[in-house]
Amino acid sequence: MTATVMIQGAGSNVGKSLLVAGFCRVFARRGLTVRPFKPQNMSNNAAVTPDGSEIGRAQALQAMACGVPPSVHMNPVLLKPESETGAQVVVQGKRLTTARARDYAALKPQLMGAVLDSFARLKAEADLVIVEGAGSPAEVNLRAGDIANMGFAQAARVPVVLAGDIDRGGVIAQIVGTQSVLDPDDNALIKGFLINKFRGDPRLFDDGYALIARRTGWTGLGVLPWFPQAHRLPAEDAADLRRKGGAGNFRIVVPQLNRIANFDDLDPLMAEPGVSVEVIAPGHPLPVEADLILIPGSKSTIADLAHLRAQGWDIDIRAALRRGARVLGLCGGYQMLGRRIADPDGIEGPAGSVEGLGLLAVDTVMQGDKRVTLTDAVHAASGTAAQGYEIHIGVTDGPDRARPLFRVGDQPEGAISADGRVMGSYLHGLFSGDGFRAAFLQGLGASGGGIAYAEGVEAALDALADHLEEHADCDALLRIARAPL
Repeated sequence: MTATVMIQGAGSNVGKSLLVAGFCRVFARRGLTVRPFKPQNMSNNAAVTPDGSEIGRAQALQAMACGVPPSVHMNPVLLKPESETGAQVVVQGKRLTTARARDYAALKPQLMGAVLDSFARLKAEADLVIVEGAGSPAEVNLRAGDIANMGFAQAARVPVVLAGDIDRGGVIAQIVGTQSVLDPDDNALIKGFLINKFRGDPRLFDDGYALIARRTGWTGLGVLPWFPQAHRLPAEDAADLRRKGGAGNFRIVVPQLNRIANFDDLDPLMAEPGVSVEVIAPGHPLPVEADLILIPGSKSTIADLAHLRAQGWDIDIRAALRRGARVLGLCGGYQMLGRRIADPDGIEGPAGSVEGLGLLAVDTVMQGDKRVTLTDAVHAASGTAAQGYEIHIGVTDGPDRARPLFRVGDQPEGAISADGRVMGSYLHGLFSGDGFRAAFLQGLGASGGGIAYAEGVEAALDALADHLEEHADCDALLRIARAPL
């Protein structure tokens, strides 16, 4: 039988995604065939699979940790927030609908079949499947129809290890309190606990650790010190987006949009020694001394364009251009740079049309069909090959497309303004390629290409696995995964 175990959190953002990635690498290095799985994920930072489907970025990183390509079945339900109360629902890689939060609660039970189907497919090809929960099982008000935590664990009969975040404080209450609010059947599935993100001497928590074990009856699997190399791994949640990275002289400034999407574009740039990247929070001006302003992707382009204007960032962008800066828009950011954005069918929000920033002579019309694909391109200026991915609705055209940023086959992709200072493209993930990143930065007068980015991510995954091997009882975790329920 395939061994299975689920890492759930005693709260949100306790480090579940990295724990699963690390354990995937631990057991893959031991010679097991390992697969990651997350029944339901909420994230606008998606990845594209080889078959043209989309899953959460964390599951793509976990697949890398296993040494396999990402699969749609690793994250069968992906929720992509479009507003404060609604999200696009992607099921087994394809958009199903857009649902408000209260309507999604009624939809969830219908999705369990797809979740269990994907889980069965992974089990059929693996020795071990490591499952990541979402949020916390202590949110018992959401237990009815749950497909993300205990509802899935019960349906699939998967044992659970509960992780707590000691860095936030109150970790004893997190874990013991979770047991106190779960019903007996759900509690029976929890077999162990982990303490994550400890700073200082872990022995100082010996008494607290023993208290948790005594009060819950669960097996303690270790106290994990803070992992200092976590910043070298792509983050999935916008809450984890680093405000600054790098210390080079070439200054890249990024406005943080409300619905920022696919911000993993920034990670390779932050790793470049010749570059500094600053993510500017709402309420703060964009530094007009920037060398490059990068407008990132967005899940709700028109709404985020209004947000950008509300911050006065449109004024800052024009001021920076007058001082000699360049501007690059990716995906939603590309659409914002144009003359007009039309959403006649109300796909992303209320139907209508708005003026763009007018910095590129292009116009965008939102259309129902979403383009999800891996894309090979050639940088038009340097002839350098580039590999990226597309996740977008909308078709963009106009005179500035006669000066494309890339060529895809014999077709132009993206656009450049007549003065060459404003650029846009639908392609994400381009900067992960060392050759293109170096060519692009050098074309702007910056030093670049001093790192092997993908190799750095692999090294960080190995370091994470070493960290878990040293501080967690990995053998006990595997025994839990293999034991019959």
